[in-house]
Amino acid sequence: MQVAAVSEDELLAIIIPRLSQGPAVELGPGDDAAVLSAPDGRLVVSTDVLVQDRHFDLRWGTSADLGYRSAMQNLADIAAMGARPTAVVVALVLPGHLEVDWVAGLAEGFAQACGPHRVGVVGGDLAAGEQVVVAVTAHGTLDGGRAVLRDGARPGDVLAVSGVLGRARAGLSLLQADPGAGGELVRAFLRPEPPLAAGPAARHAGATALLDVSDGLVRDAGRIATASGVSISVDTGRLQADLTAVEPAAEAGGSQALEWVLSGGEDHALLATFAPEAGLPAGFRVIGAVQEPTGSGPGVLVDGYRPAGRTGWDHFAG
Repeated sequence: MQVAAVSEDELLAIIIPRLSQGPAVELGPGDDAAVLSAPDGRLVVSTDVLVQDRHFDLRWGTSADLGYRSAMQNLADIAAMGARPTAVVVALVLPGHLEVDWVAGLAEGFAQACGPHRVGVVGGDLAAGEQVVVAVTAHGTLDGGRAVLRDGARPGDVLAVSGVLGRARAGLSLLQADPGAGGELVRAFLRPEPPLAAGPAARHAGATALLDVSDGLVRDAGRIATASGVSISVDTGRLQADLTAVEPAAEAGGSQALEWVLSGGEDHALLATFAPEAGLPAGFRVIGAVQEPTGSGPGVLVDGYRPAGRTGWDHFAG
């Protein structure tokens, strides 16, 4: 049965029972708006949009994979503030020719991502359109703490990452070559596993800056550098585990593997800076350092040099 054959209410009756709820949800889907608790009076909010044929291909994986990925990339943004995600709302644009089972699978993917983290899927909107669009707004709480911003890195801090780098980009390359491809790297793209607990852990450990690596290590490290007025040095010798994981899929050998690790996004690792005397939380590893700006101003150095060419994903440049 296709979406065009059912009413909006009938489609919602299929979607809503599949959605997870959580302890912060006082009122979930079904009314004009949801009601969330905010124990310290503040909400952390972020939003993101995935557009068919721009961010995903319907031939890649299942609709549950798309729901999972859509949820996780938004939950990672909440964790990147040092916060704990509590709820998401989802707006969908759906072509009428889609199968209702496809939409049900999408809802199940959201539940699979959110349920284990006690995150509620509390509502959203449905609209008809020519292509699939998934827009997610995520909410979170700092549990009384302070948000960790991008502008706090200081010379002498260490640069550390929690999570993996380059695997989603390698998986994307495999899918672009063969939409039916499978394996660990493809799964890293279709179902990223951001280290959500590492965000609050970094905050508790005194992280001076924190960011979600969604557009590539170099590009996102550059955002910390610019906001903080510093230079950030990345040591590729500390990225060997990431390189080893993607090298089998790199057609051009080591150079392409290094490009994926430095410039590939969507693994949703968390990048943080810490004062040198601070102990790193579990799961973080040092991959570089924060320095005084070089003569060319704030930016990123890779093994001592400014990287040339493309340094990550740009939504308008491709």
